[in-house]
Amino acid sequence: MKKKTEFPFAIARRITPEEVKEAQIAIKEQFGIELTSRGRPTKPETEKYQAVSIRLHPQIIEWAKQEAQKQGVGYQTIINETLLKISLSPN
Repeated sequence: MKKKTEFPFAIARRITPEEVKEAQIAIKEQFGIELTSRGRPTKPETEKYQAVSIRLHPQIIEWAKQEAQKQGVGYQTIINETLLKISLSPN
């Protein structure tokens, strides 16, 4: 028998969300494995970020990258958290 090397996507059908849920339940019942959802969780509208372009001094970028490496996060997160602290602190 000749081996097929490619899946026939052209004739395959889409799996419905109900079928996905049923499969997850079956996997959990049969193997005891609970599958986690993939992707980022959705944020409320008040927590969504706005993309901007800003020019910063190279020393600021270097400081943020060093702090980010220490904390294990991205440097933009460091800059954002620092600006939030400044803006939310009482004067």
